Amino acid sequence: MSALAGTGTLTRLALRRDRLMIPAWVAVLAVVMVGSASSAVSLYPDAESLRKLAAGLAGDSSVLAIYGPATALDTIGGITMWKPGGLVFVLVGLMSLLIVVRHSRAEEESGRLELVGAGAVGRYAPLTAALLTALVADLVLGALIALGMIAIGTPATGSISAGLCFSACGLVFAGIAALTAQLSEGARAANGLAGAALGASYLLRAAGDSAGANGPSWLSWLSPIGWCQQVRSYADERWWVLALPVAFALLVLGVGYALAARRNLGAGMFAAGTGPATASARLRTPIALAWRLQRGALLAWTVVFAVVGVVVGSIANGINGLLSDNADITDVLSRLGGKGDAINAYLSVVLGVLGLVAAVYAVQATLRLRAEETGLRAEPLLATRVSRIAWATSHATFAVVGSAFLLAVAGLLAGLTYGAEVGDVGGQLPRLLGATLVQVPAVWVLAGISLAMFGLVPRLAAGAWAAFGLCVLLGEFGPLLRLSHWAVDVSPFTHLPRSLGVAPAAGPLIWLLVIAALPGVDGLAGLRRRDIG
Repeated sequence: MSALAGTGTLTRLALRRDRLMIPAWVAVLAVVMVGSASSAVSLYPDAESLRKLAAGLAGDSSVLAIYGPATALDTIGGITMWKPGGLVFVLVGLMSLLIVVRHSRAEEESGRLELVGAGAVGRYAPLTAALLTALVADLVLGALIALGMIAIGTPATGSISAGLCFSACGLVFAGIAALTAQLSEGARAANGLAGAALGASYLLRAAGDSAGANGPSWLSWLSPIGWCQQVRSYADERWWVLALPVAFALLVLGVGYALAARRNLGAGMFAAGTGPATASARLRTPIALAWRLQRGALLAWTVVFAVVGVVVGSIANGINGLLSDNADITDVLSRLGGKGDAINAYLSVVLGVLGLVAAVYAVQATLRLRAEETGLRAEPLLATRVSRIAWATSHATFAVVGSAFLLAVAGLLAGLTYGAEVGDVGGQLPRLLGATLVQVPAVWVLAGISLAMFGLVPRLAAGAWAAFGLCVLLGEFGPLLRLSHWAVDVSPFTHLPRSLGVAPAAGPLIWLLVIAALPGVDGLAGLRRRDIG
């Protein structure tokens, strides 16, 4: 039997299972790119406004670190590839790695792949099917972006180049996920390793692009994301750069396939530790067990928020020269929700993004309940004196308290760093700490929605990520896309105060807390009534 026997059947099965998830990912990312380009046409109606924008952005290292190299900003296509494109590259990589791990390592972990493998299925078929599924998503996304950009009037050559860049970026992280799926024994660990590679790629790109002519700008050439941006779509396209992500993807795929041929089904190259024979006395309560399960993720997220807090605080003072003299960028920030002077507008937008990132942790921590249930680890626990409510609230506590803690860490370090820069730590620390903590009620709304979906419709619990994606689309791109106010107001983050110089009104925050509590209580009530598993 061929090592690829059954690949077509498994690919069709994967596409059938992801018939809602993949189209949602692809549609949202394509709409963000094409919609932002369409909005930019009205924001910058003439060549002079584009030249002013390009002149203001090209030399600011802090902005380059966030969005990437400023190329072709005097064109609509160049602006689109620079502003939303920098975020979309990360999201394309995330989509691809999640697809590959879901249909490879997660299938092994659940035991389904062992049943499938007992039939006429070759050794490499499951991994190949997972990669083909991700490749289909990446190619369709690239084609939609290219066609959409051409449709609004951007040059065809640059649009095709842009579409290929997004597809190539997805291919790289699909290959990385295929490798990490062979290294670890669990899907969470595989996603974590691939996600760490994605984060490292972004940081290398940021460090290289912000270094300037006399710094280590070569760092961006070590990043797959940096490669895709170095193609310079809508400028003097460098088509040869596309060979770098393709070659790298083929390299990691070769290693992944070699490891797949050597390891046992269900095992990873890195064996998991067996642990002690008896549990510690510290694990006698549900909250202690939840801490043991959640502490690794919380620690990793804390490091990320600490680094981001320091970076945000350190570049805030330097960005004043860029924004204060550039009405176009200030207008964009105001559309994104930033109010007040240049620095306050910048900080308002960045801290609002931190709130969205904290929501990722809140949803992830809440959905750990579903992972424990489907992994058949919840039933033995609930067979003891532990009640369902105690079990669920122990994990929900980390979603609630952990998200607030992460925002506090970022706000504290941003306040300390920015206060030290301007010589006003006593004034800036409480101001920025309060501005980050005010994001907490909106984050808790998504945690409540996640708990409700787990308790009421557990098979659709992953749909909580769709709620998060909707908040990102409405909050970050709704104003740029000129959506109606009623549509943007669907996101809880829209109702948060956006001005750092004004005390927040208590009314909207109280309502958000009430809205967060209601679905959470409904989810706990549903958990008490439904079957486990």
